[in-house]
Amino acid sequence: MDPQLDAPPTAHSRLGPPIDARPLFVPEHAALMATLRGLTPDDWGREAVPGWSVRDVVAHVLGDCYGRLARHRDGHREGHRDGGREGHRDGGREGHRDGGREGPAFAPGEDLPAYIHRINQQWVDAHSRVSPAALTDTLELIGGQVARLFAESDPVAPSLGVSWAGADPAPMWLDSARELTEYWTHRQQIRHATGQGTDHDPRVLSVVLDTFLRALPHTLRDIAAPAGTQVRIHVTGSAGGTWTATETGTETAGGTWTATETGTETAGGTWSGTETAGGTWTATATDGGHWSMAYPADGRPAALVRLDTETAWRLCVRGIEPADALTRAEIEGDRQLAEAACRIVSVVY
Repeated sequence: MDPQLDAPPTAHSRLGPPIDARPLFVPEHAALMATLRGLTPDDWGREAVPGWSVRDVVAHVLGDCYGRLARHRDGHREGHRDGGREGHRDGGREGHRDGGREGPAFAPGEDLPAYIHRINQQWVDAHSRVSPAALTDTLELIGGQVARLFAESDPVAPSLGVSWAGADPAPMWLDSARELTEYWTHRQQIRHATGQGTDHDPRVLSVVLDTFLRALPHTLRDIAAPAGTQVRIHVTGSAGGTWTATETGTETAGGTWTATETGTETAGGTWSGTETAGGTWTATATDGGHWSMAYPADGRPAALVRLDTETAWRLCVRGIEPADALTRAEIEGDRQLAEAACRIVSVVY
């Protein structure tokens, strides 16, 4: 599968070439269902994330699926106040996916994190009487419809915002890629809770990592550096690659993405888009902290951070904290820039 789309440069070119996650929704849904069908009765009660059992996480995923169908297939709107998408918990904190004007209203004096926590918990609590078997059967049906919805979506159409990438509204290719990472992450939480390791299948994980690392320019947005400064993250392993952010020196990070064969490590260039694993992602910043991934990774970066695959994805969803990731990282160059890059987070946190 070619994980990238052949699309003309847009306002989101600073995030690098579009990602085509559409073919992965059906197999990812099948993998989730296989995981759930293989659980024992005791597994459903195990803690998947702080405060939520495996059963709770599955109920939450079902809620996400219903919400996506309501908004994008059925045009259903509930409420009239601006609100975030229903979200997920990672590392004991609340995340949400960004959104438009639908959803329950805010309570008086309620901030967004409290709002997200409340509506997430309300959904989970409302499904406390639903058995694991019924949840699984319902998710198989509804999740399958969502997978087909994404598979047939227009990747360049405007869609829900992705705040951790600084894109609102975001193009559908980014929204859908973000959604794939959500389903994949929840599946890993369930696997870990039931004694299974991370699924390192590079067909999906390479796209998940590529999506997560598109947060790099937004991560560096407050870091001022001379134009042309580059910060690079290299993720080892068969699903890894290299992402580089470049300071552009302009108000907006424009330019076009250039894929360059480097011939080093496991990287095939600035993410070749021709294989399921490997590649190099480069993020470049502008003066005043305007960084872009739309520039080639030329020369030696000011800071290079090497992370193993497990550390990288867990860092992006705050399964581990930046300080822990730094103890596992290999760093070359400017330590402060490397530490700034390791503050990356690819969920609302």
